[in-house]
Amino acid sequence: MSTPYRPDSGAEIRTGAGTRGGPGGRRARVGAGRGVPLPLLLPALAGLVFLLLPLTALLVRTPWRSLPEQLTSAEVWEALRLSLICASAATAVSLVLGVPLAWLLARAEFRGRGLVRALVTLPLVLPPVVGGVALLLALGRNGVVGQWLDSWFGITLPFTTAGVVVAEAFVAMPFLVISVEGTLRAADPRFEEAAMTLGASRFTAFRRVTLPLIMPGIAAGSVLAWARALGEFGATITFAGNFPGRTQTMPLAVYLALQNDPAAAVALSLVLLAVSVAVLAGLRDRWATVR
Repeated sequence: MSTPYRPDSGAEIRTGAGTRGGPGGRRARVGAGRGVPLPLLLPALAGLVFLLLPLTALLVRTPWRSLPEQLTSAEVWEALRLSLICASAATAVSLVLGVPLAWLLARAEFRGRGLVRALVTLPLVLPPVVGGVALLLALGRNGVVGQWLDSWFGITLPFTTAGVVVAEAFVAMPFLVISVEGTLRAADPRFEEAAMTLGASRFTAFRRVTLPLIMPGIAAGSVLAWARALGEFGATITFAGNFPGRTQTMPLAVYLALQNDPAAAVALSLVLLAVSVAVLAGLRDRWATVR
């Protein structure tokens, strides 16, 4: 007569309705995950404090009494309006150019694809000021391409609002490309292949089948790109300058106010913080939740 099997502390316990620990056959491990090891807990708490301490200090040092007066000035609203418009326009540019680029990196096979991917992600690690100098050399009035834009079409990008959009798109697009490429690699390509066997062209299969499948990744990448564009400073001030009402976005206004009126700089920083938190909190549960 055999003895009944007794699970040890690390074994899975199953019942007739699935497994113990939750409906639908979830797995539960007895004795697993009942505590956090101290060598992991202490660095985790230190990392949390490191990330939250500056934000907490910003809230503590905010001049709450004079905050309404600081935020109702015309300069603040002009900078905020320009920031929102330029960040949204840069995100639109990133969508139009970045989604096809992500598809090319994820689906197409060609020599040098790894090099192209490295060049696409280069703005992520490139200092923003260096990016602004590179944009000036490329799209400035005497730049490699900018001189032809100026002589042929009369288009001058540096130190204009359009220049702000270009600078923000340059630093924000890689975030969208990485997000969409990862979603495309995770999506099953057999759906596209099935659509093409039924007579759909490659573009029709992408538009009608692939695009709806990767929409959460596109939305998550758009949020990241928008947030990055909203906070861009180095490339913007180098390529577009700091002209109130034309190129002075909120980060530039914060930098200028920090030299003359620290209280105003804190108030402007609080506005940027509130806008960023509101956007991420409003879209995270719908689009950017990792499941």
